[in-house]
Amino acid sequence: MSDGGAKEPLRDLGRRIDKARQAHPEKASQGAGPDGPQTFGTALAFAWRIGLELVIAVIVGTGIGWAIDRVLGTRPWAMIALFFLGVAAGMLNVWRTVVGMGMAVGYRRRDESGGAGGGLAPKDEWDDED
Repeated sequence: MSDGGAKEPLRDLGRRIDKARQAHPEKASQGAGPDGPQTFGTALAFAWRIGLELVIAVIVGTGIGWAIDRVLGTRPWAMIALFFLGVAAGMLNVWRTVVGMGMAVGYRRRDESGGAGGGLAPKDEWDDED
């Protein structure tokens, strides 16, 4: 078997792919766009992040409570209290993540009145500068 015969179909396929990309340039760049295949991966990563934030907060809270119970001998009260604290912390993390969806870290949108999002007063109403 010679290498020349195997390279010719691949070269022909490469030419046909290039020709198809030139005929439809809008579809060639679709991979990074909002409707491209990366959208599913981004949504899946977001779902994993939300689930892990909730579960990890509960596990950490329960683990710390268990350790406190073991040291102080207050079994099971610290574990129960910190379990619920972990649930609350996990839900707060999930809420913060979902509310800030689509924004850069630490960025909050401003509402129409000029204040920060989330129902805060406009800046000129609470500004204490003279």
